Amino acid sequence: MHYRQTRAEISTAAIAHNAQWVRKTMAGGKLLGVVKADGYGHGVAHAANALKPHVDGMAAGFMEEALAVREAGYQGPLVILEGCFSVSELAVCAEYNLSPVVHCEQQLQAIEQTALNKPLWVWLKVDTGMHRLGWSEEQAQQALVRLNASQNVAGVTLMSHLANADTDHDLNAEQKRLFCQLSESTKGYQARSFHNSAGLLNPETQWVLQDNDWVRAGLLLYGVNPSTVTEVQSSLKPAMRLVAPVIALHKLEKGESVGYGSAWTAQRPSLIATVAMGYADGYPRQADNGAPAMVRGQAVGLAGRVSMDMLTIDVTDVADVQIGDDVELWGPNVDVREVAAHGRTISWHLLTGVSVRVPKVKV
Repeated sequence: MHYRQTRAEISTAAIAHNAQWVRKTMAGGKLLGVVKADGYGHGVAHAANALKPHVDGMAAGFMEEALAVREAGYQGPLVILEGCFSVSELAVCAEYNLSPVVHCEQQLQAIEQTALNKPLWVWLKVDTGMHRLGWSEEQAQQALVRLNASQNVAGVTLMSHLANADTDHDLNAEQKRLFCQLSESTKGYQARSFHNSAGLLNPETQWVLQDNDWVRAGLLLYGVNPSTVTEVQSSLKPAMRLVAPVIALHKLEKGESVGYGSAWTAQRPSLIATVAMGYADGYPRQADNGAPAMVRGQAVGLAGRVSMDMLTIDVTDVADVQIGDDVELWGPNVDVREVAAHGRTISWHLLTGVSVRVPKVKV
């Protein structure tokens, strides 16, 4: 039971809708639903169960996350995007039918030297320009030979990750060229994966997807457009609605201020609503005045600094606002991207940053 009515409402129907939209947009290939970071903050069980009928596989960040997906009941292909950190994890991969990413020599040696009761499907990560994880083109070809020589390997998916797919950037075309060059000149792999959500939408990185192409969709599945290049938000349904109640109302005279640092000053007689949502709940402390919210169907703005447990909004122009009214902080009516912009951060950060104090309620 939750006494405080602050909550994150999670629409599994919206997640399903978005997955179907991504599948239609792909027009080919296979869809990997990324459910890392507790399903992008939506709850891994909610996300996995909603996606299960609509994806060909799922992906988690690391072993504990992958096991949580299995505990949620999903038994299909499941990729561990950071790979294994220890030799002992490979046996767990075999037991639970998990596919680790191999991005460095230590991970490759562990696969070569470990005795497993059944072979693993592995994803070989190539660094085409992000320079975070992965092998160079020459190293990847050598690693592929070694993987194919190992009795612990059932098959290989060749993958890379885009650094700037959400924007126009010269590196997009170069990464695409390098990956296509490698995948066309190399044998010994059975599938490949280049596109994330933004990469699927960017004309600089697109190609006609083949049966062995996997798209790793993340943010799109949760109803938020990651791209500044291609606008598709109207086709998506935000799956999280972050809601908190009004817990107090205060009338301010012109010239009076509210909150820590007196960072918002009334320019007219004003009505301020205090809302049970703060930075300890995951709302960005750095959000500035005017960050959007909605109450009683009307758009309002943040007024003053965000506190640990509370924030304040200007409801002067909202008729009949009352204590107990729900305030939507982001969701179908308040674009999380706009809130992120006011907080000088990104929507991924906000969605995954909703804290354990906020129950995730399926609606």
